[in-house]
Amino acid sequence: MLCRQPRCFKPQVVFQEVPDEISLAFTVLGCPLRCEGCHSQDSWDTEQGEVLSKEKLQEYLERYQGMVTCVLFFGGEWHSSWLCECLEIAREMGFKTCLYTGKEKITKRITQYLTFLKTGPWLKDKGGLANKNTNQKLIHMESGNLLSYRFWGDQ
Repeated sequence: MLCRQPRCFKPQVVFQEVPDEISLAFTVLGCPLRCEGCHSQDSWDTEQGEVLSKEKLQEYLERYQGMVTCVLFFGGEWHSSWLCECLEIAREMGFKTCLYTGKEKITKRITQYLTFLKTGPWLKDKGGLANKNTNQKLIHMESGNLLSYRFWGDQ
């Protein structure tokens, strides 16, 4: 059974958050960071969504197997044991994994399960990954390569 199970919005299939991947994205509720200008303030409320149990996660992953290539968590690092278990399940089922966090660094306990990691808070004067001057980084964990440039387009 998963440790302390947080609530999540129902997952969505997303195409732009991880280059060259079709991701099943879970927004984990209860973010403690409360970044100024956050575009996901609806995710701060811990009473919305549904509990994401081990069984429910596996059900979603089985449903989307062969249609998505990556499992993405928007947050959840504040529930590290739970997140590690979720990431391990996803990897065991053959999915790549990604975490989007507003933190600058994440523990090795979590990063060992990640294929990709997006770090850094959203700062109004720096913008998000689409801005060349952003403080945010998308990292391919195995190679250590920064993939942020993949969001820049023709700037």
